[in-house]
Amino acid sequence: MCYIIGMKIINSKFIKSVANGEQIISDNLPMIAFVGRSNVGKSSLLNFLANNKNLARTSSTPGRTRLINYFMINNNMYFVDLPGYGFAKGSKIESNKWDDLMDPFFTNTRSLKLVCLLSDIRIEPTELDKSMVTYLTYYQIPFVIVATKCDKVPKTKLKLQLQMLANGYGVGIANIFAASSNNKFGKEQLLSYFDKMIENNDK
Repeated sequence: MCYIIGMKIINSKFIKSVANGEQIISDNLPMIAFVGRSNVGKSSLLNFLANNKNLARTSSTPGRTRLINYFMINNNMYFVDLPGYGFAKGSKIESNKWDDLMDPFFTNTRSLKLVCLLSDIRIEPTELDKSMVTYLTYYQIPFVIVATKCDKVPKTKLKLQLQMLANGYGVGIANIFAASSNNKFGKEQLLSYFDKMIENNDK
């Protein structure tokens, strides 16, 4: 069953924002979630993939997205924009709020097919990034690394930067996808992979 028609998204719309674990969507439609440090470019990537510049709100203020945002894709699956982490330096209160929201999502969303962990291609993974990989691995949640802002590095250094991320996360370079919403790069590869993951999990 193919959810992304011809590797293209033909329609997308915002469904709702969720502020606590009791409100998470628990229907059986497949979900692809996006997570990463604040200001890593999640909203820009979502808009780029969906070919809808107004789908997810973008902001220059780190940590603006502190809710789980659900977007319906092609009327039969969701993209899920998860809150950025690392926006409240040294704040136990904000950290606890993130945990209280995210733990129910990751443990109770049975139709979650894949998590895209976004990482700025120019920056080595932080301890928070590595902790997210540890978390996803512990709960056996499939994930890939999406290297964002690839337009910010010369093409000759692209592979070197991808290898830097692979080493930092302790994954193979095949588990990293390069993307740039500015240069319109990486969309087909990601959508094709999403399609593959949904089909494999449905068998």
